[in-house]
Amino acid sequence: MRLFLDTASIDEIRTVNAWGVLGGVTTNPSLLAREHADPDAVWKEILTEVHGDVSLEVTALQADEMVEQGRRLASMGPNAVVKVPMTPDGLGAASRLRSESIRTNVTLVFSPAQAILAAEAGAYCVSPFLGRIDDAGAGGMDVLRTICDLYAVQGYDTKVLAASLRHPMHVVESALAGADIATMPFDVFTKLVKHPMTDLGLDRFLADWQVLRTELEGEAPA
Repeated sequence: MRLFLDTASIDEIRTVNAWGVLGGVTTNPSLLAREHADPDAVWKEILTEVHGDVSLEVTALQADEMVEQGRRLASMGPNAVVKVPMTPDGLGAASRLRSESIRTNVTLVFSPAQAILAAEAGAYCVSPFLGRIDDAGAGGMDVLRTICDLYAVQGYDTKVLAASLRHPMHVVESALAGADIATMPFDVFTKLVKHPMTDLGLDRFLADWQVLRTELEGEAPA
C-alpha cells in the first residue's frame, strides 16, 4: 500500500519526502485555501517535489468545464491526477478524460455503489472518505472492505485510495482491508513513526554508549 500525504503545504511534503516513504500527495480546494497562495504555483511546486501521483482537483461543476479544467491540470506534469467529484457530471468527465488517457481520482465517495460507478467510468482511483463516513454514524472501514472485495471480485483496475484517515489505526486497517493507497494529513503521517518504546529504547542505547565512552576515556594513558 502506498502512503500519500493529504496536504498542499510544501514544507510538510518536504519533511515526509525526506524519509523516503512518500508515495504521492492529494490536494483539494480547502487545503489550497490554507496556503493563501496562487494555486498553480503551489501545484507546480508539489509536482516537482514529489515523484509519485499528485491529485489536483477541479472546481467546475459541469462536465464540459471539468474536462477543460482537467486537461489543463493534467498538462502540469506527468504525475498529475485529476480529481473529479462523485456526481453525474464528475462521472461523465472521468469517462471523457479516460478516453484521452488522462488519469482521474473520483473523490467524495461514501458507498460501494458509488465506487462501482467510478470504476465503470474508468477512474484511475476512487477515494472513499472513511472518517466522514464514521462521522455520519456508519462504519467507514466496513465500506472500505466492501469496496476492496467487490473490486477484487469484478477485476476492476481502479485503485482504492482510502481517504479521510484520522489516526494511525485507520492506516493499518486500510492496509489490512486491501487498499492500494492511503492518504492522510501530516499529523497522522508523523504519528506512524512514533512509539514510546522506541524512544525509551533509543535513550537507553545512547546512555549505555555514553557510559562506555566515559570508561574508555578514563582508561586512556595520560
